Amino acid sequence: MRKTYHSQLLGGLLLASSLGFAGTPVTENGVTTIHLDQYGGYFAARETMADLKPGTYRFVVTNKAGKLVGFQIQDQATHELLDMFPLEPGASRVSEVKVTANGFRYRCPINPTPWYEVDTLKAE
Repeated sequence: MRKTYHSQLLGGLLLASSLGFAGTPVTENGVTTIHLDQYGGYFAARETMADLKPGTYRFVVTNKAGKLVGFQIQDQATHELLDMFPLEPGASRVSEVKVTANGFRYRCPINPTPWYEVDTLKAE
């Protein structure tokens, strides 16, 4: 019984340590940086996207899919294209865009992923 408890406790601690908690985006000189890692079919954000405000954003996108992928970002309401580019395996690229109170949405146009919609932007 005691051995089972210790195994469960160790397993729980390992699971908790492997779950990454999103950090707060850093803003320097009026530009907020968000890191996005793209895997086969989905994106993982290193920073939280809750409570974002309109402004200039720097998206650092890294291809961890092991194949050619892309990044496309649009205005959430108007669908105006803000930026789009391909990414070779292992490559990173920076996209600096102006985001309005409309919010934004992003996806991979090459390797099918759903639109990630961020529409919770609040005016300053």
